[in-house]
Amino acid sequence: MWLDSNHAIIVGRELVDNGDFVILAEANNDGPGSNSNENASNNAEQTLQQKFFKEITTHLQNAEEVHVTGTGISQEQFINFLSQTAQFKNTVTNESTSNKMDDEKLVEYIAQKFN
Repeated sequence: MWLDSNHAIIVGRELVDNGDFVILAEANNDGPGSNSNENASNNAEQTLQQKFFKEITTHLQNAEEVHVTGTGISQEQFINFLSQTAQFKNTVTNESTSNKMDDEKLVEYIAQKFN
């Protein structure tokens, strides 16, 4: 998947165990909006990030291995989230850094990681 703090593009196999890699879903984190209180803003941001990560995992059912790429530190945060989630604690995770790419290039990139 490609991931930054606001957007995720989830790539996976067309069929559960085989098939071509395709775009399975996209998820968005719209951010907390504005808060006058810095503490409330931080709490809202963390809550929205958790909700965003949970939305992503709904598209990773039975995933044995996940490769996360993108910009910033969101990949590391998401991998940490997976490791703390019972369903994904044994999932093999890898990460890399990359600029946003078009869907076709992303599918090719992810397919190369798993072939």
